[in-house]
Amino acid sequence: MIIAVDGPAASGKGTIARALGRHFGLAHLDTGKLYRAVGLALRLQGHPPDDAVEAARAAVAFDEALLDDPDLMSAVNAASASIVSAHPAVRAALLDRQRRFAERPGGAVLDGRDIGTVIAPHADAKLFVTASPQCRALRRAAELARAGLPQPLDAVLADIAARDARDTQRATAPLTRAADAALLDTTDLGIEAAVARAIALVEAGLS
Repeated sequence: MIIAVDGPAASGKGTIARALGRHFGLAHLDTGKLYRAVGLALRLQGHPPDDAVEAARAAVAFDEALLDDPDLMSAVNAASASIVSAHPAVRAALLDRQRRFAERPGGAVLDGRDIGTVIAPHADAKLFVTASPQCRALRRAAELARAGLPQPLDAVLADIAARDARDTQRATAPLTRAADAALLDTTDLGIEAAVARAIALVEAGLS
């Protein structure tokens, strides 16, 4: 069984995907971390994220240890990841890695921005998780504060808006809801309620 979970930044898709993995006994991949690792590799090498050539090289050969680097989830690195994810060569380099994970024995849950449309269009169940920009900014600001990386709310909201624009307007694999993906708006839902709704939507899609 393959479950595809897509949605914009801070919509709750990662939390929901992890919970679905636990509930259905499936391996989980946060595909956004792959792009964050590429962005971090570029920063450590001293290259700007808009350097498409170096980004493509990093996507092919980044150090797996970067996936556990404390800086991976920082706001600065999130911005870099959003920029490198728009490079077609980067997306092509990471495509096979993501598809192999999706096809692993026993099934998988993947979350990202093009899982249901590009990585696993044949997924058994698809969710598109969203929330209002203000709600997502509040969540991301709280997440950064807990990580010891506080940011002003207006700056976080501006970053959310910029990332949404890059994700939806890029030429290659833009963020979009698959035609057969169930919509889950988490704006007014707590974590438990959002997860319960996600499980119900997946089960309904499998029936």
